[in-house]
Amino acid sequence: MLEIKNLHALVDGKEILKDIEKGKVYAIMGPNGSGKSTLASVIAGNEVFSVTEGSITLDGKDLLKLKPEERAAEGVFLAFQYPVEIPGVSINNFMKAAINDQRKYHGLEPIPAPEFLKLIKEKKELVALDKKLDGRGVNQGFSGGEKKKLEVFQMAVLNPKIAVLDETDSGLDIDALRIVAEGVNKLKSNDNAFIVITHYQRLLDYITPDVVHVLYNGRIIKTGGKELALELEKTGYDELKKQADELYK
Repeated sequence: MLEIKNLHALVDGKEILKDIEKGKVYAIMGPNGSGKSTLASVIAGNEVFSVTEGSITLDGKDLLKLKPEERAAEGVFLAFQYPVEIPGVSINNFMKAAINDQRKYHGLEPIPAPEFLKLIKEKKELVALDKKLDGRGVNQGFSGGEKKKLEVFQMAVLNPKIAVLDETDSGLDIDALRIVAEGVNKLKSNDNAFIVITHYQRLLDYITPDVVHVLYNGRIIKTGGKELALELEKTGYDELKKQADELYK
């Protein structure tokens, strides 16, 4: 589905992504500054980052030739580490605009009102989104957990092919983490893929990855299963970093 080959990117003149091979549903872990969030931004099309080599394709389509909004319409979804507030724009209006932009891109008519309301109700129940939030602007006055639940709700409504969760566990208590993870697990299917970016193993107690990659200095330095995340929780990254520094010096 998603292929990332020999990807290099520059930001402020520093090379931070190298040799990242293809993946579908996997977790990316690593210390701060290793390139995890940068990878998410490059996939989504953040123009701060300049890709200097390599390719990113989704179902054979070259994402690097598409604008961020075109990538979204093709099925790329990015859950932000720190979701922004959009005062004055209700959740329902925001989602209706997003759906209709996606439909327009694919040559479809706007979604009929009854179909939209049914979809919204169904997906809100999926992630246990509190009805009291309906009257607020997007993320306005939301707690950290509420913001992350709203992102999973958006993902459920838009039904992307590839969803990148950039530290979606950041700021969540245990109950909110469980609800968000359950929402993600319910959305997993043979037609989509997830990239879960996290510092901590605790998220992987609820979302079981097919593969765990450890990213350091823009390079995958170790790959394994869920047991690798458990190992890192106990030992940290220091030993892997030393081995990588010696190997790639």
